[in-house]
This record gives sequence, C-alpha cells and structure tokens, in this order.
Amino acid sequence: MNNTLRVADVMTADIHSVDGLATVADAVEAMRHHAVSSLVVARRHDGDEYGLVVVADIARKVIAENRPLDRTNVYEVMSKPILTLPSDMLARYAVRLLVQFDISRGVAIDHDRNIVGMVTLRDLVLRLAEADMAEE
Repeated sequence: MNNTLRVADVMTADIHSVDGLATVADAVEAMRHHAVSSLVVARRHDGDEYGLVVVADIARKVIAENRPLDRTNVYEVMSKPILTLPSDMLARYAVRLLVQFDISRGVAIDHDRNIVGMVTLRDLVLRLAEADMAEE
C-alpha cells in the first residue's frame, strides 16, 4: 500500500460554494455552471462549521418529496457538519475515514482550518490503486 500519497495529492483545489440561505434552485444552477455534483456551504461565522450540499441530498430531500426548488433553502437539505481531512493526511487513512462514516467525499483543510480542496472516495481509491500498480 502506498505510504506517500497524501490528500493534497488527490484533492481538487477548485472548490465551489453556496450560501446556506440560497435556494436549491440557485445551488442546482451553480452545480450545472461549474459541472460539479457538490457545493460547500459557507460558514456563517468563525464558530460555525462548513456544510455540504450534494446532488443526492437534492434528489432525496427535494425532488423525491416534490418540494419546490425555488422555495427550499440550501440549509434545509445540506449536511452539516462535514468531514474535514487534513491536506497532509495519508490518502489511505482518508479512505478509512470516509468508509468508516459511509460518505463519499470530504473537504481538505490546511493547518488554519481553511478549506483547500475537495476529495472523493472515488478519486482516492483510483489514485491509490494506480500508485500501487506502478510500484509493482
């Protein structure tokens, strides 16, 4: 197993966010515009935690329940708090955490707790497998 690959090596640094007071329609438009399936929900103040809204949240909590996208706020359907992973954490430990909590993604943070990227279980697994096959 690769012992050098870190979250920072795998994460996507291009993060897109949305305000919790935005409508789900606004979030869907931002997802479409940026070609992403999740958005970080901004903290309201220093003592607050980040949130995350993903397509699955919108499908399960809005579309499947026949709620109007333009009258449902992001804060009503987002996940909060979200799993944060130190960007210098070994990728294999990040996989273990995501699997342990049965989630598909987390945000990478620096030492000051600022978000520096998004990492998905898919990307971690594929990069670890690629690195392991290259070592053989």
